[in-house]
Amino acid sequence: MLFRDLRREGGIAIIIIDVRSPKPIYEQIKDNIKQLIITGALKEGEKLPSVRELAQTTSINPNTIQKAYKDLESEGFIYSVLGRGNFVAAPPVKKDQERIDSLMASIRPLIRELHYLGLTRQEILELMEHAISADKEGESHD
Repeated sequence: MLFRDLRREGGIAIIIIDVRSPKPIYEQIKDNIKQLIITGALKEGEKLPSVRELAQTTSINPNTIQKAYKDLESEGFIYSVLGRGNFVAAPPVKKDQERIDSLMASIRPLIRELHYLGLTRQEILELMEHAISADKEGESHD
């Protein structure tokens, strides 16, 4: 099986793991949960599946899941309550300049490649505006 998929009521995928991907499984778990939080599929205060539950459902080592949860907590996406579990954290109140700088660094190579493909500054700005509009409307632009 190429993918492991955990679903909850309503058919919303919590995680989808590609076992053939070179990306470590804990990063795939982390990225999937992070995306679900960012898009609002997982709401503030919502309880995540326990490490044990997720491990049993997906046949993934509990240590792998714990590492993903620990990273998500250190990045501020979730918080844990001893004896109760892991929950989706509130969005940050202030801007995280370090994270903004990191994301900007990841955008720059894309902009250079678009220039290489012959797009003008204005065309790139229009593409960015379209992507922002599509994101606000909830469209998928993958």
